[in-house]
Amino acid sequence: MPSVTIRNVPDEVHRALRVRAAQHGRSAEAEMREILEKAVQPEGRIKLGSLLACIGRKINLSDDEFLFLEQTRDKTPAKPVDFA
Repeated sequence: MPSVTIRNVPDEVHRALRVRAAQHGRSAEAEMREILEKAVQPEGRIKLGSLLACIGRKINLSDDEFLFLEQTRDKTPAKPVDFA
């Protein structure tokens, strides 16, 4: 797993981070990981699989219709891109 070093963090920010970590019952390092994760992966983001499932529910796709789609879809593996 990659590691990150953050330099020149102001003392008051470092202190506030340690306090926040203590309030959440974790180390400062674990708190920083949590902050970074929430910053780059917000809770409101929609994942593709969830979106497709939602669309299927909205159009009331029956089990038979789903089975038909599953049987007729092209299952041939995609060919790799050739940049040459």
